[in-house]
Amino acid sequence: MVEVAVLVDITRCIGCRACQMSCKQWWRLEPSETSFSPTITNPPKRDEHTYLNVEYHEVIGDDGRLSWNFVHKRCFHCVDPVCVSVCPVAAMRKTPDGPVVWDEARCMGCRYCAQACPFRIPNYQFHSLWPEVSKCWFCWDRIAEGLQPACSKACPPKAIEFGEREAVLAEAHRRIEEFPEKYVDYVYGEKEAGGTSLFYISGVPFEQLGFNMAVPHEPLPELTWEFLSKIPFEAAAIIGSMTAIWYIRGRALQDLPEKDEAGHE
Repeated sequence: MVEVAVLVDITRCIGCRACQMSCKQWWRLEPSETSFSPTITNPPKRDEHTYLNVEYHEVIGDDGRLSWNFVHKRCFHCVDPVCVSVCPVAAMRKTPDGPVVWDEARCMGCRYCAQACPFRIPNYQFHSLWPEVSKCWFCWDRIAEGLQPACSKACPPKAIEFGEREAVLAEAHRRIEEFPEKYVDYVYGEKEAGGTSLFYISGVPFEQLGFNMAVPHEPLPELTWEFLSKIPFEAAAIIGSMTAIWYIRGRALQDLPEKDEAGHE
């Protein structure tokens, strides 16, 4: 199966947030009271009500001119995702075509996925008795039906483009090579964490747009298990307790109403 990806061209984004709204509509996410950040990002953070958001960044260039940049932010769907490798019960998994998805019935709530992610993407419902992990699911159900994700479908200026991973990456490099005066010579997401399924090109240095430039370029699962192997045996007791919680949670979920393909009752 061919792996898919998304290219976000920040120079094309007009900040309309159609991607944000289409995501909420497709996944039937409940409305919530929001607020503005100092640069008018709304909502300022992603949570269970907002799987992706558009950040607004004011940047002063070397020539002293102010630019307003809009950045679509969400899960990167790493090629070799560390959130999958650290999950003790295989609740997180990567599908053959690219999306990293979550199985609620398997999850025991350890939150390793949220802690391990180098991009700090997965959110966890600390206020719920039966908390869920929330993040962009790459519209895996739409992709399985041969459709593109809701966000790229809704983007008016084609700032978000969907396609086969290799073709999308080649398009990113083509634009940089053809318009070097317009773009920074770097594709964010190509090398980070060993490669992802979300690529960005920009006219402004990425570090000025809130991107983490310290993410290692090698796949992280190998580093994770090297770390975990040094954890003392006392941790086994903790893992045993979490496994018991996972069993109890799984039994309880069997009594809850079934959910549809979008994950809602």
